[in-house]
Amino acid sequence: MSDAAEFESLLRQAFQPVDPPAELEARLETRLTSIVEEAVVELEAWELSAMRDPRNWVRPVVAAGVGTAAGVGLVIVRTQRKRHKRRDAARHPFDLAERTLRDLAHEAGNLIEEAGRRLR
Repeated sequence: MSDAAEFESLLRQAFQPVDPPAELEARLETRLTSIVEEAVVELEAWELSAMRDPRNWVRPVVAAGVGTAAGVGLVIVRTQRKRHKRRDAARHPFDLAERTLRDLAHEAGNLIEEAGRRLR
């Protein structure tokens, strides 16, 4: 085998896609869920009377930002889990995109509903 062919073979092996371990997805989802729940608890504990003093805004603003970022990550993880089923059911790329957007909206709605139940 020539050096160029061997080099190409090594590159192909190096750039093969690697699936993450199965438990990684579960751990990530658990961690993101706990972050969202903690952000909801922090926002729940915030008193509206404290709005007069801008120094009191830092914790709720950070909680809202971190909770939103964790929520977006959670929606993506949950939507990603169903990608193979969506791909198999899709008839063409636009159908796949539509199904993906529908799943994203559905998971976002579920997360908002879960947070709403937590606030009650």
